[in-house]
Amino acid sequence: MNAYMNSLPKSPGEATILVVDDTPANLALMSSLLKDTYKVKVANCGERALEIANSDTPPDLILLDIMMPGIDGYEVCRRLKGQATTKDIPIIFLTSMADVENESMGFSLGAVDYIAKPFNQTVVKARIRVHIQLKRQSSLLENLVFIDALTEIPNRRALDQTFRQEWVRAVRTGSPLSFVLIDIDLFKQFNDHYGHGCGDECLVRVAKALQACVQRPSDFVGRYGGEEFAAVLPDTDLNDAMRVAQFFHASLAALQIPHVQSTVNPYVTISIGVATTHPGTGQTLQRLSETADQMLYAAKNAGKNTTLGARL
Repeated sequence: MNAYMNSLPKSPGEATILVVDDTPANLALMSSLLKDTYKVKVANCGERALEIANSDTPPDLILLDIMMPGIDGYEVCRRLKGQATTKDIPIIFLTSMADVENESMGFSLGAVDYIAKPFNQTVVKARIRVHIQLKRQSSLLENLVFIDALTEIPNRRALDQTFRQEWVRAVRTGSPLSFVLIDIDLFKQFNDHYGHGCGDECLVRVAKALQACVQRPSDFVGRYGGEEFAAVLPDTDLNDAMRVAQFFHASLAALQIPHVQSTVNPYVTISIGVATTHPGTGQTLQRLSETADQMLYAAKNAGKNTTLGARL
């Protein structure tokens, strides 16, 4: 698993709506209206709304009342739009304050719509449906930037971003970080013999096999470029990273992709380089990457179809 594949936008029926209102009757009414179509969460104050929005399972859309004790709806919207993690959650103001000045205020703060009370239930459901669909389409476009078109796993751009993020986190926590480079052995010979169409199919099958080997949400597998792939393994020491590499070998061997031009094995194989460090020890992200590359080169020279690793 990895963040990019897990963050693909949900279908409308899987979307979560957060309803924020300090009046219990309004919460009950809106929950009853939406529960058959969406997952519904409720909050009776601005503080609770912020907690839910900043949780590990944030809503896909927020219906937000304006007049509430404590933090009002405008301030909730202002704070959510000011944070990178919540700024893209669509907010619809649902309020009895139906005048031009208040509507302008809501839109200026980043709300996507404004529904006046008392509301028509059909209109409310239609507007929510439209904004959920727009959010899904926007998320799909954003994800395409990070997905490799051929293999449909994360691309080099996603890899570089994830690597930097995990490096910063490891520096902060003092935890180990492993970087793994994977190369298909003798892939040029495979392409020359079977043709580029079969070569593309091989890349797709290898990508899926590698991705299936990582189970933790924080683990990442992506296409590094050409016939090379990479894995970022947070909180993973060298011994555990080497075990993951063996899973990669076993998963690929199980595919038994014929490679009659290989001098290593009658089937497609991979060579792997692993590097592990504790970023807080004065190492650099670039050196970790270079060490994994050196280990991959050494594995190639050692006969291929093998893994070599180093601890910095």
